[in-house]
Amino acid sequence: MFLPMDDTRTPPRLAARLPSALVLACVAATWFVWGSTYLAIKFALAGLPPFLMMASRFVVAGGLLLAYMRIRGAPWPSAVQWRNAVIVGTLMLGGGMGGTAYAEQSIGSGIVVAFIAVTPLLMVLASLPFGIRPAASEVIGILIGLVGVLMLVQGAGFRASPGGLTAMLFATSGWTLGSVLSQRVYRLAPGAMGFASEMLCGGVMLFLAAAFAGEAFPATVPIGAGLAWAFLVVFGSLIAFNAYMYLLGRASTGLATSYTYVNPMIAMMLGVALGGEHVTGWEWLSAGVVLAGVVLVVFSRR
Repeated sequence: MFLPMDDTRTPPRLAARLPSALVLACVAATWFVWGSTYLAIKFALAGLPPFLMMASRFVVAGGLLLAYMRIRGAPWPSAVQWRNAVIVGTLMLGGGMGGTAYAEQSIGSGIVVAFIAVTPLLMVLASLPFGIRPAASEVIGILIGLVGVLMLVQGAGFRASPGGLTAMLFATSGWTLGSVLSQRVYRLAPGAMGFASEMLCGGVMLFLAAAFAGEAFPATVPIGAGLAWAFLVVFGSLIAFNAYMYLLGRASTGLATSYTYVNPMIAMMLGVALGGEHVTGWEWLSAGVVLAGVVLVVFSRR
């Protein structure tokens, strides 16, 4: 799925309905597709190292999207827009997705995404320097969410992997900061060309991280890992990631980040059902507390 360009031939009555339908489709993509990508990352890690897996994913997806947009006649991003893509791509993809893949080597995918659910709370805090003050209900939601995170990191998953916990702290911070800066300061090129440039730049940064970590592509990749990687390219990057970036530019922050209270439940159930993961009662309870805070924040900004 590629996000459609403006078309002056669209009938006026139909055009009036398209934005709502498109936003709804983007929300569905971030909810359900992203909810399954964390398990796909785990399957891909069975045959590919974390940074190279993510780097190749985003370079291939970004290259395909850029080529498609050039065929459609979209102009190249300006030098400033490429600079912005480097900054945002490094934070959101290099830090956010690279850190997530690294953490999933030692932490279950369901627990990882439950930790990621704190992102909307962090975005509220990250927006403070731009003069956006949270309402009283948002402050309460942030406090509830942070209590849930403190509970979650005491669970068996994170206690068994301090390195995974550190990676997740890095990942959520990078994703949050990149999301806020892309909205407030470092604007990307318009439409899908901006998303393509961000994926390409983020992928290049992940290749550098892979070189620094001494990663190398294996001689052979298991079929399951290859299929999981392809799923991440097509559905996780070309569809869901583009949908998320579209929502950041066209919808409220609350709606754009609403996936964070749907993804954990989907990811945790898929991890248990298909990934053979074990989620303790304490971790389910902790995730529920986090989601309670997220829902309060999201509905405060509806």
